[in-house]
Amino acid sequence: MRIIYLFLCATFFFACKAQKEVSDVDPEIYAQNIKAQTLKDKLYVFASDEFEGRDTGKEGQKKAAKFIENFYKSIGVTSPLKDGSYFQEIPSSYFNDRLPDTENVLGFIPGDGSTDEILVLSAHYDHIGVKGDKIFNGADDDGSGSVALLEIANAFKKAVDDGFKPKRGILFLHVTAEEKGLLGSKYYSENPVFPIDATVANLNTDMIGRVDDDHKDNPNYFYLIGSDRLSTELHEISEATNEKYVQLELDYKYNAKDDPNRFYYRSDHYNFAKFDIPVIFYFNGTHDDYHQHTDTPDKINYELLAKRAKLIFYTAWEIANRDKRPFVDQPTRK
Repeated sequence: MRIIYLFLCATFFFACKAQKEVSDVDPEIYAQNIKAQTLKDKLYVFASDEFEGRDTGKEGQKKAAKFIENFYKSIGVTSPLKDGSYFQEIPSSYFNDRLPDTENVLGFIPGDGSTDEILVLSAHYDHIGVKGDKIFNGADDDGSGSVALLEIANAFKKAVDDGFKPKRGILFLHVTAEEKGLLGSKYYSENPVFPIDATVANLNTDMIGRVDDDHKDNPNYFYLIGSDRLSTELHEISEATNEKYVQLELDYKYNAKDDPNRFYYRSDHYNFAKFDIPVIFYFNGTHDDYHQHTDTPDKINYELLAKRAKLIFYTAWEIANRDKRPFVDQPTRK
């Protein structure tokens, strides 16, 4: 009888240990896994000549896709696809045969089972390839966002390994063909792995490792675009999270509806916003190396990249674990 009693106590103990309340843990414990040196190590590979500028459908882009897949496998982040592949294949026919076959790369951290809702974190991993004898490595555009996504995924996986599953599932979506017209994210939005209606928000990272001319004297900034376009609540969550954890100066210059650059429409978040899914587009602004072969890893501010990635992690943590999804109070769809 005593043996049975001890067995039941042990079973109860381990069951409780495995089912921890995510509200009981400080996410700063896991944000510490997002480190400048680790980001640098990854980006010096991802934006190297070996990947040949990651042009859509070309050999370098395939190598980059494999790099992302291998990282997710190494940390135990699985694929959400039924066949276990990390690649959402996009056939050439989707592009009217103007581009080769290509693929989005997907990693997924399941939620705790209390809801079917998910949060999508995205970054495009393609760039513009080789022109003449110049390789356009795209370290900032968007190697910076790509490696940040990997480190954010790793931080969440560390929490899961400690028993802290997020309430909502988190999809890490590395999209292809952004440079061809946001086509990889368009394909995903039309062929979603999870229902679009179950997607509570999209946090999109595109160029987050540099400092623009307007902030050379104060690099502690981050451009946010779209955070209040559909959901005032998402904007408030973002502001409060930044104030609590990171204290970057959030700059909304490019969020203006009359912004002549129209950046709100020019990165992959827009293919979610079209469906009234609340979005935030994280951006460092433009620089002289944009779409030049001089966009190289040595010009990235890695400490700043880590700090910005932590803001995205903390914001994702809040959205993934709050009781209700961000309310859409400014829908655009009729």
